[in-house]
Amino acid sequence: MTNTDILFQPFKLKTLELPNRIVMAPMTRSMAENGIPGAINAEYYRKRAEGGVGLILSEGTVVDRPASRNLPGIPFFHGDAAMAGWKAVADAVHGAGGKMGPQIWHTGSTRTPDGWEPGAPVESPSGLVGPDDPRGNTMSDADIADTIAAFAKAALDAKNAGFDTFEIHGAHGYLIDQFFWSGTNLRTDRFGGKTIAERATFAREVVAAMRAAVGPDFPIILRVSQWKQQDFTARLATTPDEMTSWLAPLVEAGVDIIHASQRRFWEPEFPEIDGEKGLNFAGWAKKLTGAPTISVGSVGLSSDFIGAFSGEASEKSSLDDLIERMEKNEFDLIAVGRALITDAQWPSKVKSGAFDKLEDFNPSALAELV
Repeated sequence: MTNTDILFQPFKLKTLELPNRIVMAPMTRSMAENGIPGAINAEYYRKRAEGGVGLILSEGTVVDRPASRNLPGIPFFHGDAAMAGWKAVADAVHGAGGKMGPQIWHTGSTRTPDGWEPGAPVESPSGLVGPDDPRGNTMSDADIADTIAAFAKAALDAKNAGFDTFEIHGAHGYLIDQFFWSGTNLRTDRFGGKTIAERATFAREVVAAMRAAVGPDFPIILRVSQWKQQDFTARLATTPDEMTSWLAPLVEAGVDIIHASQRRFWEPEFPEIDGEKGLNFAGWAKKLTGAPTISVGSVGLSSDFIGAFSGEASEKSSLDDLIERMEKNEFDLIAVGRALITDAQWPSKVKSGAFDKLEDFNPSALAELV
């Protein structure tokens, strides 16, 4: 039987104390009526805390900008009603002995101009949703300043609502990532540039503003990715030096933990350097910055990120490989995503060795919040 003890070692950083290394990954569910989390949302997260998740990260929840959402049912993280709803969520998770942070988000130009919220201005760094793919407006200096202020306000609201941390969504082709990506950031001002270090200026200012809002001791997580929903093969950093120039200044600005998103956690980031069993994205991020990292990508699934939704099967990800990487201290925490949608008791079953009781992810589970 696989020894999973490493998954259940405690983790402490600043005021964040976790009983184990398992994180519930943020997953969009789009089931907050009128953007307000209610009892059904609180119960959904409470069950995962009860099932043994060390840290729950909420689905993406958006800052106070006119077109920050790209789908109906995505929760707001602004306004009295939404914040009262989120406080009830945090209280429910804490009541079950869990820890939780919201994922704070702006979806950028991924919303279609004629989508479910007509009339709201779509905004992005250069009016693009992908390379040579126009959508919406180029953000003005005032738009950028207001957006940074909205992220800072959300940070303070997260702290005041009683959350244990928060995660900034800087991945997957949404607004912050659109600033990172040369394909969507063609700006010639200080928020643009030819290098990833230059294009990370917006993110650094977001992080610094959020850090100032919550003080030095409140833990901040930042999620980043190479791949985009617009292009699964995109790479922001093609060398370790580029990755250092991208991520190290973000840690200096106030990020405590880097959540390094990749589609399959077992894939090496720079195999040309350390081979096919080399460090993954989270491993390199930790090596280069010294910050603790969260890895993620198809943990406990029988199919990959895309195949799970199309019915395409692939080789099952190896729990043994995960354990081996964590025992080598390649990264500090592991995020579990869709497996927890189907099986809220996933951590408890793994801890007890009841691997035969684990439930495979079924896409039909996305239709309800249970």
